[in-house]
Amino acid sequence: MTNSATHWTLDHIREMDARDPLADRRDLFAVPENIFYLDGNSLGALPRATPGRIAEVIEKEWGEGLIRSWNQADWINLPARVGAMIAPLIGAETWEVVAADSTSVNLFKMVAAACAMRPGRRKIITETGNFPTDLYVMQGLESLLDGVDLVRVGADDIFEALDEDTAVLSLTHVNYRDGTIHDMAALTKRAQAMGALTVWDLSHTAGAMPVDLNDAGADFAVGCGYKYLNGGPGAPAFLFVADRHQEEIDPPLSGWMGHARPFDFAAEYEPAEGIARNLCGTPAILGLAALEAGLETFSGVDMDAIRVKSMALGDLFIDLVEQMCGDHNFTLACGRDCEKRGSQVSLHHADGYAIMQALIARGIIGDFRAPDVMRFGMTPLYLRYRDIWDAVSGMAEIMDGAVWRDPAFSERAAVT
Repeated sequence: MTNSATHWTLDHIREMDARDPLADRRDLFAVPENIFYLDGNSLGALPRATPGRIAEVIEKEWGEGLIRSWNQADWINLPARVGAMIAPLIGAETWEVVAADSTSVNLFKMVAAACAMRPGRRKIITETGNFPTDLYVMQGLESLLDGVDLVRVGADDIFEALDEDTAVLSLTHVNYRDGTIHDMAALTKRAQAMGALTVWDLSHTAGAMPVDLNDAGADFAVGCGYKYLNGGPGAPAFLFVADRHQEEIDPPLSGWMGHARPFDFAAEYEPAEGIARNLCGTPAILGLAALEAGLETFSGVDMDAIRVKSMALGDLFIDLVEQMCGDHNFTLACGRDCEKRGSQVSLHHADGYAIMQALIARGIIGDFRAPDVMRFGMTPLYLRYRDIWDAVSGMAEIMDGAVWRDPAFSERAAVT
């Protein structure tokens, strides 16, 4: 790692926190004392409003309203309401987004539907380093759909790989491992020039940085609710269908909630109008209520301000690792240019797993991705610059004292 020209002091950090326009957002979250939480790219922190909202749904709407709450509490429209809250964060119209299912299920639905809209074309193009579940879903589709081949290429080869035999380009906008940002507009334009459709996974984008699906001309997108959107573990995901495709798309999972009149209980499927046809099973009301509370933390926030702080937090983290831990064999596993990096910093270290476990034991929480990547999420709504200073200071003490060499820190847990 190259040392930064800036020598940071605690006075600098205090000044940055004092000038932070998002500083008051931290009060909306129940961040534990003496915990430096740098893993919001895997699971967002708990919004203070969520427990009360869930209690209301359980005790009042479910406990007292019972099944009447599908109408009286408007549970039936919760997927659309939550989708409408997500829409402005991703550059979509409110009627183009719905909250439903998981990211994996939604990816299956969107890629399968897009393939059906391009009959006779053979290829699904994706990145070799795409998120594994995305690859697994598309491998399943390759087995399921006759004549469809999954083609995996390096990030630098995607543009040239797109040709007139391509049905779908499916990419994660921000790479989960190194934070690299794809040029959505350029790749979408290229794919569409070849007659293909695009499916973007926004799991490491939505809520962390501005993105404008409609400005980029995207066809379809999916994303999760439990990372930067703070919806809680296993929160429902979302999907986007551009307005121009909504009456053409033929959902491959044609469940009753996507029916034009689900409570007619007709024997034959008839798709609903608009985005609703992409629903499938009964909405997960508790999960959607928690996600709704998480999304309320973005009320009145400019996504450009989130991005500015995200980049500053990441740059500060890198500078401080160089300043405080420069002799401990860390190398960058992400871009140094914050404009090309998502809302995370990734480091390589041969002993990354043990070091991360030592950090977590100290209350400095990031995560690890095999074989040697330590990831640290930058979540501007609740992270302070002082948290970055304290986290890296603690890392330096762990490295200087070789604390991570304790054999207990090398024992692999089920979740890394």
